[in-house]
Amino acid sequence: MGILYLVPTPVGNMEDMTLRAIRILKEADLVLCEDTRTSGILLKHFEIKNHLMSHHKFNEHSTSAGIVNRLKAGDTVALISDAGTPGISDPGFFLAREAAACGVTVQTLPGATAFVPALVSSGLPCDRFCFEGFLPQKKGRKTHLENLAEETRTMIFYESPYRVVKTLEQFAEVFGAERQASCCREISKVHEESVRGTLAELTAHFKETEPRGEFVIVVAGKERVKSSSRKKQTDKNL
Repeated sequence: MGILYLVPTPVGNMEDMTLRAIRILKEADLVLCEDTRTSGILLKHFEIKNHLMSHHKFNEHSTSAGIVNRLKAGDTVALISDAGTPGISDPGFFLAREAAACGVTVQTLPGATAFVPALVSSGLPCDRFCFEGFLPQKKGRKTHLENLAEETRTMIFYESPYRVVKTLEQFAEVFGAERQASCCREISKVHEESVRGTLAELTAHFKETEPRGEFVIVVAGKERVKSSSRKKQTDKNL
């Protein structure tokens, strides 16, 4: 049996590539990627001379069986996405599931991902959080947000710059205009920026300042209401 490696790649700064990731990509019998042109630039930068094969959301169901057969035959396969950790709003889950079901060892290297630095630098609680990724663009979007209205954990969303203002307006409508949030863009790149404030303030800011780059929006969870029993106990102590 071979090994399937899920290898994180930089979300911006090439220096975020790990030494182990470089070694795995050099040693693998096959490197799977979303876009051979994008990943070709990465491999060339690190002088990795290996064969690239397209594996993306449009063909992963049709190509996974053949890849699993290669893994079962003993090949080492590395999967990368255009940026970040495969499987996090990128292809990776389906192949990892199919490989694991056939007894193939699946290993994910620690490394770059966009939502962790955005969460930690947001200034919002990060002891408990939920990752929501990209919201549905049309069907089910409103229902999905309404289902999160009572969520007490910090929430993390990915968003395109073209939909940031619309999304912030919808957040304000569902979660309340005074809910605290943070918009982090261009993580680890030259123009990285975090803008913090209420949803109303963030909406106003990005209406005046054109959103650019990929965004991670971090939204505070609903404030927990103290239970009546706890309040009574507190009053008694007073």
